[in-house]
Amino acid sequence: MQARALKVEGAVEFTPRVFPDDRGIFVSPFQETAFVEALGHPLFPVAQTNHSRSRKGVVRGAHFTLTPPGIAKYVYCARGKTIDFVVDIRVGSPTFGQFDQVLLDQEAFRAVYLPVGVAHAFAALADDTVVSYMLSDGYVEAHEKAVNVLDPALNLPLPTGVERVLSDRDRSAPTIEEARRLGLLPDYAQCQKLESELFAAPRGRE
Repeated sequence: MQARALKVEGAVEFTPRVFPDDRGIFVSPFQETAFVEALGHPLFPVAQTNHSRSRKGVVRGAHFTLTPPGIAKYVYCARGKTIDFVVDIRVGSPTFGQFDQVLLDQEAFRAVYLPVGVAHAFAALADDTVVSYMLSDGYVEAHEKAVNVLDPALNLPLPTGVERVLSDRDRSAPTIEEARRLGLLPDYAQCQKLESELFAAPRGRE
């Protein structure tokens, strides 16, 4: 498995080796040895896994979790194809306001690690696109927020030539500047502290 640091500080892309044969393929989208080599510690204790299925044109995000508590994520595409965006909304981060993008699909099975406090979005490029997540904490509706994926200040290169399908929640989300004025955006130093505590947590949350 190969690892590549993304433009957003702390985010990493992982590309596993895919083993095809006459039966199909075998692949390991997460490998802890490679994760430790790239980040210096094992993956967070997994508290929840999520699975979404989207038709072509669906855009989800840019979602983040209030910090604290904050959530780290490990994401890959199990079926279909999507452009995945990591957006740095951590106030005080050296890469604040920047983003990076990764093509996630059922051919290369790339995965993305998203550190605590960053926002996540993706645009489905094919019908029945399945995105799978491992999360460091469980879903709490009151903690889940979004910045507008269409915000010109973010300037995300969303696909063109196809009808964009967004939820009402995502379409009406505040811009990054509005979210900052409302005090919703995570603080970078606090995110760093929470993430170090997260990786110091016992395996299995005992």
